[in-house]
Amino acid sequence: MDNAIYSALTRQSGLMQEMRAVANNISNISTTGFRREGVIFSEYVSGLGGEEPSLSMGFAHGRHIDLAQGPLNQTGGTFDFAIEGQGFFMIETPQGPQLTRAGSFTPSPEGELVTPDGYRLLDQGGGPIFVPTGAGPVSLAQDGTLSANGTPIAQIGMFMPADPNDLKHVGGTRFSAEGGAVPVETATILQGYVEESNVDPVSEIARMIEVQRAYEMGQTFLDREDQRIRSVISTLVK
Repeated sequence: MDNAIYSALTRQSGLMQEMRAVANNISNISTTGFRREGVIFSEYVSGLGGEEPSLSMGFAHGRHIDLAQGPLNQTGGTFDFAIEGQGFFMIETPQGPQLTRAGSFTPSPEGELVTPDGYRLLDQGGGPIFVPTGAGPVSLAQDGTLSANGTPIAQIGMFMPADPNDLKHVGGTRFSAEGGAVPVETATILQGYVEESNVDPVSEIARMIEVQRAYEMGQTFLDREDQRIRSVISTLVK
């Protein structure tokens, strides 16, 4: 296959991945705690030998997670929490501890704070948080200390991946940190708020149009290359 076609195909594949990422961002504009994602492109350059020019191809080899703060929405819910600043809540899942910015929790029948999916919220030491039934009004200090009727009962953990490049999107608003997570003490937690998605719909739609136009240009080039090759073959067989 012609080198120009190889280069165009790798570009088209990368643009398709970016279009999927943009579409996923747009579909999660209203998802609490969602983090915008973008595709990371890299260039592969290879010498062809002799007097031939080098071959350059672009690859989409990973996704970048945007950690920018999303807008805060006041709900007034006792167990709605929002992190202001850098950091994640840690939850317990069947796949191990995972990180999330979605801070809407409810007490389970056993009194443990859980996500809508039933995953337990963990404290600063990695243990579940238990709210005694009938313990009185529940309040939260900005450092994450949870109190019932004025008595401290737990401190909600705030964590960051030890290496930000290890942060991987698992699904929905959940992330894993393969290199482990470390406690964060500079962020604050607000009670009665949730953090909205940090996706900017205007910029995402503009990017979607750019990617679509770039993909159409690449497809036009491939169509013309196909016609050129067919024309050459037709001429040679006559």
